[in-house]
Amino acid sequence: MRLFSVFRRRQTNPTPWNGTHPYDALPPRAYWKTGVADQTAAFIPHLYRKKFDISPTDKIATMGSCFAQHIGARLKSSGYRYVDLEPPPLRLPEARQKEFGYGIYSARYGNVYTVRQLLQLIDRAYGRFTPHDSVWEAEGRYFDPFRPTMEPNGFSSPEEVRVLHEKTMLAVRQIVEESDVIVFTLGLTEAWVSRSDGAVYPVCPGTTAGRFNPSSHEFRNFTFSEIMRDLEKVISIVARVNPSARWVLTVSPVPLTATASGDHVLAATTYSKSILRAVAGEVAQRHACVDYFPSYEIITGPQARSLHYHENLRTVTADGVDSVMRHFFAEHPVLSFPDEARTSGRQKNDDDIVCEEGYLEKWASA
Repeated sequence: MRLFSVFRRRQTNPTPWNGTHPYDALPPRAYWKTGVADQTAAFIPHLYRKKFDISPTDKIATMGSCFAQHIGARLKSSGYRYVDLEPPPLRLPEARQKEFGYGIYSARYGNVYTVRQLLQLIDRAYGRFTPHDSVWEAEGRYFDPFRPTMEPNGFSSPEEVRVLHEKTMLAVRQIVEESDVIVFTLGLTEAWVSRSDGAVYPVCPGTTAGRFNPSSHEFRNFTFSEIMRDLEKVISIVARVNPSARWVLTVSPVPLTATASGDHVLAATTYSKSILRAVAGEVAQRHACVDYFPSYEIITGPQARSLHYHENLRTVTADGVDSVMRHFFAEHPVLSFPDEARTSGRQKNDDDIVCEEGYLEKWASA
């Protein structure tokens, strides 16, 4: 009797119990056979249950790793009020807009792979953190270390880097202060940082721009407690200036391209995603303003049978993204899904997703 009482207290939303033990009154979603094995890859009923409403009039911003680009595109094409504070200039052809960082996220901050990177992005926007390493130079061209692929051929001067950086920081402040919902996709635990001030780069210096220097740069694999602490700080900072802001956390189902941890990339991916999933789950349990959306489980779960990945077992197919968003829109319905939005929101091809981490593949050898 005492053990059963403990079980009941620990349940967040306990199922009414009318039988001989707690398991004879559970719904089908609680059992592996009926909840997973008997389901299809396309849709699992009741997998996701929203914590709060999101209306089409809510201002929604997206941040995070590469997979968040899919989510943002579908939200935008499905009638939600998607925030884009740095639209492309009219003279820039649509086919080249993503190449210059436009239309990827709600501002031109590029991929934010780690929670520490997100925390520093917000701190930079409010002037609380200024990295020592602010401009990279190569052959007379200049690059932003924290969005090194934002200008494919670099900028013409350090001043141009700084001016455009300030424009993006203004947009970040506006996102923090005015968004009703922020969707953040946790992507990696691994990162390269500056030894001098701990500034986190989106990708290892020297892979896309800049020069790697072991005396200046070091590898970090952030722990559960570090990521938890950083994410709590982010939520607290946003709550102070925007008390009504809500969060939807997801974990990217995209495996690591490469690992510098010394482990096999499969084991490193499992470690990284497990940590991020645990952090996201605990933070969602702690805060009423934070919801967890299981895009990771939808793509990687056994019921998917790897059907949601391309042949490289890494990039997610359009059908996979369809499945993810079908689960989301089942709880947050919009009029244009699944007919119009299912096709209009799709990325034209894999190249439409901008992912600096993907550059690491060119160093792979058999």
